[in-house]
Amino acid sequence: MLPLDKLRSLVKRHEEVEELLCDPAVFADPRKLNSLNRERSQLTPIVEAMNRFEAIERRIADDREALDDPELGPIAREEIQSLEHERGEVEARLRVLLLPRDPNDDKNTILEIRGGTGGEEAALFAADLFRMYSRYAERRGWRVEILSSSEAAAGGLKELIALVTGERVYSRLKHESGVHRVQRVPATEAQGRIHTSTATVAVLPEAEDVDVTIDERDLKVDIAASGGPGGQGVNTTNSAVQITHIPSGIVVKCQDERSQLKNRAKAMKILKSRLLDIEQQKQAEALRDERRGMVKAGDRSEKIRTYNFPQNRLSDHRIGLTLYELDRVMDGDLEQLIDALGTFYQAKELEESP
Repeated sequence: MLPLDKLRSLVKRHEEVEELLCDPAVFADPRKLNSLNRERSQLTPIVEAMNRFEAIERRIADDREALDDPELGPIAREEIQSLEHERGEVEARLRVLLLPRDPNDDKNTILEIRGGTGGEEAALFAADLFRMYSRYAERRGWRVEILSSSEAAAGGLKELIALVTGERVYSRLKHESGVHRVQRVPATEAQGRIHTSTATVAVLPEAEDVDVTIDERDLKVDIAASGGPGGQGVNTTNSAVQITHIPSGIVVKCQDERSQLKNRAKAMKILKSRLLDIEQQKQAEALRDERRGMVKAGDRSEKIRTYNFPQNRLSDHRIGLTLYELDRVMDGDLEQLIDALGTFYQAKELEESP
């Protein structure tokens, strides 16, 4: 049974929010305005589904009154069957809409990709994964900003950290964390043998100042000359910043910018997101709620997906999904895969909900 009292209270709250959004005082407070707009956008789908549910209930009640009519009875009986089917679909949608929202779903994301086992081929695969996510971000109108990167000798990526900004980024990418395995013939393989390599992906919600508080006394900041590509200007200025968070032992280094201040700001953004991730893991373990944990250490050590290039096959081992269109996936066509993951974890939440 649907919690109708709760649904009606949400409909009432939607009406209150609509009234508040017409208040001139709200327009003078940007933070309040943004908060109410977000609340309205979250409540609107529930209100629309609830309105449809009640409309169906009224039509079913009217049709049942007509069942004894010799002429209208057969028509009413057929319509009731169709309406009951639609009512079931609307009920299912309302149950999904009532699931607890992940508070991080609307946040931007820190995307970390690292080459794993497999040497240079792993680094090349890490670069391919970054291109895949960048193409996906482009399709969705998101912005990708590289915060830190380290290239391998063969042109791949030892490590890359990027900030992805846009609408509901974390909601779409949060199930990408884990070990990604690739099976293909490396360009350097003379005899055409298939090699297996891995890369790791971590997806962290961007930490806001209200999420994480860092005591400056807990930081050790080192400044050095930037290395690697970038031209004479980068190599001769002391712009590289390495920040060590003493309590946790986390070390973050940024050297992509010529400005020391910009590198420090990027390093702090990464550090805050990693500290937020650690805190959320602790909370998840305390609640024994693995499903709603943000990014678990166990997830990162588990092979979540295999990319088999010779067979143009992608397999996601968590949900048993196999797609024979790996070329499209690697070009950023991730919608089907990410939708399937969302549906799978949503179904798990429904099973676990009271």
